[in-house]
Amino acid sequence: MADWPKISGFLKELDNVEQQRVRRDLSPRVPAEEREKLRIISGHCPPPFSMLRQTFQCLCRSSDSILRSSRLPSSAIAPLLSFPPRGNAPQRCRNVSSVDASDDLADDHLSSFDHFAVPEKTATGHPEDDCPPLKLGSPSPWAAFDAWGSDRMHSDPSPDDLALLSEEVLNIPVAMPTAASTKGRVNGDTSEVAKVLDAYERVLKSRSSMQFGYPYNLRYNHEELNRFMRFSINNLGDPYVHSNYGVHSREFERAVVDFFADLWKIRKPDYWGYVTTCGTEGNLHGMLLARETLPDGVLYTSRETHYSIFKAAGYYKMEAESINTQPSGEIDYEHLTARLQANKDRPAIINVNIGTTVKGAVDNLDRVLRILSSLGIPRERFYIHCDGALFALMMPFVQYAPEVSFQKPIDSIAVSGHKMLGCPMPCGVVVTRKEHVDKVEQHIDYLNSVDTTIMGSRNGQAPLFLWYSLKCKGVQGIKEDVEHCIETARYLRAKLQDQGLSARLNDLSCTVVMERPVCDSFIKRWQLACEDDIAHVVVMPNVTMDKVDLFVKEYLEVVGSRGRIQESSDISPLAQLRSHNW
Repeated sequence: MADWPKISGFLKELDNVEQQRVRRDLSPRVPAEEREKLRIISGHCPPPFSMLRQTFQCLCRSSDSILRSSRLPSSAIAPLLSFPPRGNAPQRCRNVSSVDASDDLADDHLSSFDHFAVPEKTATGHPEDDCPPLKLGSPSPWAAFDAWGSDRMHSDPSPDDLALLSEEVLNIPVAMPTAASTKGRVNGDTSEVAKVLDAYERVLKSRSSMQFGYPYNLRYNHEELNRFMRFSINNLGDPYVHSNYGVHSREFERAVVDFFADLWKIRKPDYWGYVTTCGTEGNLHGMLLARETLPDGVLYTSRETHYSIFKAAGYYKMEAESINTQPSGEIDYEHLTARLQANKDRPAIINVNIGTTVKGAVDNLDRVLRILSSLGIPRERFYIHCDGALFALMMPFVQYAPEVSFQKPIDSIAVSGHKMLGCPMPCGVVVTRKEHVDKVEQHIDYLNSVDTTIMGSRNGQAPLFLWYSLKCKGVQGIKEDVEHCIETARYLRAKLQDQGLSARLNDLSCTVVMERPVCDSFIKRWQLACEDDIAHVVVMPNVTMDKVDLFVKEYLEVVGSRGRIQESSDISPLAQLRSHNW
């Protein structure tokens, strides 16, 4: 078995080296003997932990260049170590058979989590005997610092780097260059391009370290997938229909959809889904199916709904009712009831928010269903879409959270892939009942497939990245990430409230809502999302308590020098934030 105490001890020792370097401004290099320890430890991993051994070897190969070039803390590369799930083996996804015999990879192999499961019994006893103790909800040993080094003060991007990213420098000329403009330059010389890209990388590192207001999990590592970026992977057409284009990742896409279908409790062959470009596309698809299912239906959604739902209503010429919300951001059920009653002669299309954009409020699905029942609206006269961009992947792992699943009379769920799970490109997943997709299906001869998705050409890299993340984390890893986010969000709320600042956190949420700082440079530095006189912080798996402490420290400095914002009106978001009705 893997020698977890040695591994854990080495990681602590490596972080100690980094902390000393920070304090004493030492060289960014990690001593060669430290890296050699890592190679030795990696050799202790027997076949059940072969992936861990490969991870250590990969880490060894990349650690030199990473640490030399970026001055990141040692734990910047340690998310690679999160592959083996802790404790009990994660639940197994349902095995599925290959959709097309010509596919190279079988779907049942792709959807199985067994490769990463801890054996029920080992030579030394129970699996937990070989794993380091970890309180659920606390940061993992390799998350002692943010992956981008935000435990330390970071300066803003340098003026020189920003100058290299100016419109003038980035301009791509159409006119043929003159002799004067090319004087001293060799045709095909890419040195200027390299300078621009180096500057862009430095800017990205700086800005990533201070990203605090948007729900993007930055704690991921997909280095193993870099080799696939050479290929033009395109999942054009339906993910369940084999087209003539063979460079695709549909087998991975189906495995990802199967995972979410399993998570949201719907069985084959009752569901259909695909990997989208983002949560917005998932909402657009859900609303399209709703309109095709109930062409004369009225859309009901709260006024704090994500703008993509209102965008869909405009695209599809749907009549929409904007429902009032409570101070917390949750939908006003009395207003919803009144509007449904007023339009009782027409079908109802309802968007249920599984986490609103600004306040992280969750609409009560069960209460919405009770309202429909009390008004006598039959099942065939309503369609429910759940916008779960962030929380649809969180709530199944939150204790006492109400269940959002297809075991209830809902019709579609959309979730983002780059938010809670983490992915370098925006992506998402939408799952719906198969009967609804049949209404929009059209055969396309050119593709030898059917058109069922919003986009034609579809990013084939995203399913591969999502599959890799899900396969490596397992459900136990996701559960620990979720609990870490909620616990750290509560820590941030307490820190702000202890200083007399207005801050709220909805149940089931990791979005801390607070009064808007009066300093625009502070808002831009931390990339806070603001609405009128409030702002919010979305605590993601890469956000640590060190990062929270730094944020609060700088926030208090702003309050001390610039003061606090005043409520813009008696009904402003800040007034609601301070209301006892929240």
